[in-house]
Amino acid sequence: MSSAYVYVLQSLKNKRLYYGSTNNLQRRMGEHLRGQSKYTKFLRPLELVYYEEFNSLAEARKRELFFKTGKGREFIKQKLNGRMVA
Repeated sequence: MSSAYVYVLQSLKNKRLYYGSTNNLQRRMGEHLRGQSKYTKFLRPLELVYYEEFNSLAEARKRELFFKTGKGREFIKQKLNGRMVA
């Protein structure tokens, strides 16, 4: 059984959050940090501020979609309260 992850990055440049999912968090973080993602390329530097592990990529992607809703954004805001760079 392979692991999958949903993760939240925060731009240290403009404080924006980026939500993603992957089956290899370490590889994906490297891609983001090297500017190899067109969506986060101009948000660098980035910080991994939250992640969750799942049994399948489908589950992780479902959670990612939740994070992109109003309730999901509120959930992340509460989880990160006091930890986010303001």
